[in-house]
Amino acid sequence: MRAAGAGKKVYICQFLKGRFCCELASLKKLKNIKIEQFGTRRFIRKAPGAIDAKMAKEALEAARKAIKTKQCDIIIMDELNAALRLGLIKLKDVLELIGGAPKKIELVITGRDAPSEIIERADLVSEIREVKHYFRKGVRARRGIEF
Repeated sequence: MRAAGAGKKVYICQFLKGRFCCELASLKKLKNIKIEQFGTRRFIRKAPGAIDAKMAKEALEAARKAIKTKQCDIIIMDELNAALRLGLIKLKDVLELIGGAPKKIELVITGRDAPSEIIERADLVSEIREVKHYFRKGVRARRGIEF
């Protein structure tokens, strides 16, 4: 949002996500943010399926294409670390993508449990961790708050 406000072009590539969330409605109103989802409508609770792997690979290719065209200032690969953790894409391929990106393009990778190889190459690493969440007490996600 900050980058868009500064006139920068942003591409958001969402791994493992294919459901509508309210933030999509807001983001689509901004002309210099493009967002694409590569995932099914379901949440992966157990072992991912072949379709999950196919879509994660498509997401990685979309991010690669966005880097190659150099039309964006910032490329956000949302939940890429989760796709790695689930074994849907190869770390080697992600490291090649990072290594091939021009310095002028800001890459943002999100998701828990970033591999040490990604952390070592990063200029900035942040960690958001759950301390307490009402979901643990059975409260379901609410429209406009969690989705």
